[in-house]
Amino acid sequence: MENLKGKIALVTGGNSGIGFATAKELKAQGAEVIITGRRQEVINRAANELGVTGLLADQGSSLAIEQLAETVKARFGKVDILFINAGIVGGASIETATEETFDQVVNINYKGAYFTLSRFIPLLSDGASVVFLSSNTASMNGANSSIYSSTKSALNAVMRIAALELAPRKIRVNAVSPGPTQTEILNKLGLDQTARKGLDDWMIERIPLKKIGAADDVAKMVAYFCGDAASFITGAEIVMDGGMCL
Repeated sequence: MENLKGKIALVTGGNSGIGFATAKELKAQGAEVIITGRRQEVINRAANELGVTGLLADQGSSLAIEQLAETVKARFGKVDILFINAGIVGGASIETATEETFDQVVNINYKGAYFTLSRFIPLLSDGASVVFLSSNTASMNGANSSIYSSTKSALNAVMRIAALELAPRKIRVNAVSPGPTQTEILNKLGLDQTARKGLDDWMIERIPLKKIGAADDVAKMVAYFCGDAASFITGAEIVMDGGMCL
């Protein structure tokens, strides 16, 4: 069903994983989709595969965010759906954490997401939908996850405050917080087949539904937030982790 026909949607970090799946779902529901990524070759390949517009933009750069907003304004005029998805993982104990790792994760996951919203607010149409990709780790306390988890906790706070600030324009702001999800991020951990299976088994053991999530499921939830069926939902966080954080 083309529930989002006529809508212009921007998905940051849309070249792989949850961003790619969401761009595909939004397009299937009728939206005109723009995806962003940090590597030109990768973003071009994803955009061609999806049949959408691909734009080069690094969410860790304030200048790149400004330029992205200017480009989108010039080419599309407005945005009806903003899915702030781009992010990276980064783990270390508090004792061994380096300033370099801290700055890298915070600059992309928190500062970059914050200013993406900030700079795109003037482009958002009245009644638009904004969705942040958060994480179930925002409400969990795992060793070696302090930097990553705190960026997601911060995003949830921004989401709720933005929902209040943008309510007069009927702009809804929500967050989706997945648990373990089968995406390329897991494949980039550098684990061999045995170690990867061990990681999957470890995660599944801690998930009551006994399975790892799928990017398509998250994509459908984001699309739901962007449609009329969610017109009375703002300031909400949906946790999709199979009960892991219970």
